Amino acid sequence: DEKPKAQILEIAHDTMGDASETMTTCNNYIDGRIVPPASNQYLDVVNPATSAPIGKVALSTTADVDAAVSAAHAAFPSWKSKTTKSRAAHMLKFHALVRTHAAELARLIVLENGKNFAEALADVAKGNETVEYACTLPQLSRGNIDVVSGGGITCRDRRDPLGVVASIAPFNFPFMVPHWTLPIALVAGNTIVLKPSEKVPLTMYRVVEMLEEAGFPKGVVNLVNGTREAVEGLIDHPLVRAVTFVGSSPVAEIVSRRCRELNKRCTALGGAKNHLIALPDCDVEGTSSDVVVSYAGCAGQRCMAASVLLIVGDEEDTHQKALLQNVIEKAAKIQPGTEQGKMGPVIDDHSLKKILSYIERSEKEGATILLDGRSWMSEMANTKGNWIGPTVILHGNKADGAMNEEVFGPVLSVHHVSTWQEAIAIENANPFGNAAAIYTTNGGHAEWFLTRVRAAMLGVNIGIPVPREPFSFGGLYGTKSKYGDMDITGDGAIEFFTNRIKITSKWPVPSVPEYITGLVKQQQGQEKVNGIVDHANFAGRM
Repeated sequence: DEKPKAQILEIAHDTMGDASETMTTCNNYIDGRIVPPASNQYLDVVNPATSAPIGKVALSTTADVDAAVSAAHAAFPSWKSKTTKSRAAHMLKFHALVRTHAAELARLIVLENGKNFAEALADVAKGNETVEYACTLPQLSRGNIDVVSGGGITCRDRRDPLGVVASIAPFNFPFMVPHWTLPIALVAGNTIVLKPSEKVPLTMYRVVEMLEEAGFPKGVVNLVNGTREAVEGLIDHPLVRAVTFVGSSPVAEIVSRRCRELNKRCTALGGAKNHLIALPDCDVEGTSSDVVVSYAGCAGQRCMAASVLLIVGDEEDTHQKALLQNVIEKAAKIQPGTEQGKMGPVIDDHSLKKILSYIERSEKEGATILLDGRSWMSEMANTKGNWIGPTVILHGNKADGAMNEEVFGPVLSVHHVSTWQEAIAIENANPFGNAAAIYTTNGGHAEWFLTRVRAAMLGVNIGIPVPREPFSFGGLYGTKSKYGDMDITGDGAIEFFTNRIKITSKWPVPSVPEYITGLVKQQQGQEKVNGIVDHANFAGRM
């Protein structure tokens, strides 16, 4: 069978250079084997920093999906029968392999996604945190048991795996997002079919080899590459018991509705429009640095990135003017590149054009461009990559497009508001509900905002308030940021990937005189305590 590692390593060393001499073909991984798609068709995989092709990715059909799901279904009984501890032992080996190969994986992320190397290492480390969390499931997923009625009646519960689950991942975090679901699902006893983004298939193509090295049996983990047909095939397959999706809000809503029509468990995380609110008492130096990292880090291609900065107070206040000026100056110092401290390209030409359209639209709407990242397009033209620099736009009208719609790029919309209530009104009016942050040095001020913002993940002086394990990740129900059931990590994921089975038991009374006498006295005593009879104990009664 073809093994992906050797090919990938040859091109993972020079992320800005010409990798055309070595092309990686990302096929599917089904039942422990690398197999080509039934269609024998492929898409080009492109380095966003240079637009040079670095490989090809399989375009899978429903036949490929069926093969993967069938393999996962066949592997499920044996995998389920293992103890949680024995399943976690494989994950512990995988955790060690990820640490050993972190730099290799990070180079792949830089190559196919465009992050700088430090951001790519963080992508790997954050994903491996969820792997580490999954290794603790033997302790976290234990059931409960208690005596609930007289006569020795007990209730207990246990968590049973669902069966075959599907994970559909986006391009922006090639390692981390697939590992929001894969480790917990597997240690909980499920088998999985993963569909990575066709834009960034190299990282997970390498990962499946590491999972095999960690000892996961054939069929437990399967990988199907492709686009819409593969996604729809996974959702519609009758043997797939649950689906997780991370991507844009319109597609998340479609995935969720399609699963609902099939009465299938689903969590689908969509987009975001995250607001940062800076009060007059905020620390200028710390706030400005954090705002820039939040909106420009990872080229703004993350659902937790800052999108709108609401500056509260007098627009001419020297403190708030200094804050905005510091944001502009620090963002202007960022250089293009994939080394630590620099900002990489956006993923493709489509994303670049979308970002440009919001900048141009803002100009037409009367906004002021305080920092124009379009200069990078000429500066980096010789690379042929998808480069656009950090951009800061000052809006006089809160109804402007970039103030309300997801841009998904390194663009910060700034708007001045006079009061706290005005800031909350703007934040609450947006249809998303992923994240929000307040910048202040006063705890009372922070608490006022934390009880009023309309988002699920909140930060105080932290512009990227990603909950770290054991806390779970997910947007707010009822918004465009979250569709379906539960959070995607932490205890939300444990609940999502298992069925909670409840068992009530009563055993026949042993024919031992001492036991019978003691039991009768016990029951009589319980029913006479404070004169209360246990009417809810219906066992053996009519």
